[in-house]
Amino acid sequence: MFDLVLQAGPVVKLVLLILVYFSLVSWAIIFYKFTVVQKAIKESDRFLDFFWSKKRFDTIGQGVKEFANSPLATLFREGYHEMLQLKKKPTEVGDDFSSKMGTTDLVGRALRRATTQETHRLEKYLTFLATTGSTAPFIGLFGTVWGIMDAFHGIGQTGSASLAVVAPGISEALIATAIGLAAAIPAVMGYNHFLNKVNVLIGEMDNFSQEFLNILERMERN
Repeated sequence: MFDLVLQAGPVVKLVLLILVYFSLVSWAIIFYKFTVVQKAIKESDRFLDFFWSKKRFDTIGQGVKEFANSPLATLFREGYHEMLQLKKKPTEVGDDFSSKMGTTDLVGRALRRATTQETHRLEKYLTFLATTGSTAPFIGLFGTVWGIMDAFHGIGQTGSASLAVVAPGISEALIATAIGLAAAIPAVMGYNHFLNKVNVLIGEMDNFSQEFLNILERMERN
């Protein structure tokens, strides 16, 4: 197979280099996202246990640094920080917009902002996997078509259409399709896997934000 790659034309070699680049970057992203997502899931589970066991915001705020990779801990930190700022700093008289919104609404905005930031962090680089999965087979197909065209051009020049003449050129061309599929399949599988995990974490962030606001409303009533 290595000899076939060396014997391929310059266009096919360029296509193969592009596909190898896509494949290597995709595998790097897969290993990186696996680490990031697994840490996010494990630390979020630990943080939820910590959150419901302590029940007091001040106590939770002191231990939230232990869950640096948890998106739920980030949401709590942002929401709790906003709540403390509102208590320390009364709304200015000229701030008509803030004066019309209660503490729960302002904290809710902070939680939504934090959710958006964490979603972007968790989805980072997934676009490259999706791009690789959708384009790599077509790039490989382009290399194959070009290689076959080159092979038939060679047949026309030699005037011989025997299997011994046709087979090497066709086999060289088909390598591009094979490598294109080899790059695309792991990328698609990785993208679907991580997207599912990220969607689960997004659902947990939405649920946690609602629980946080419910607790805050009860605190304001009391």
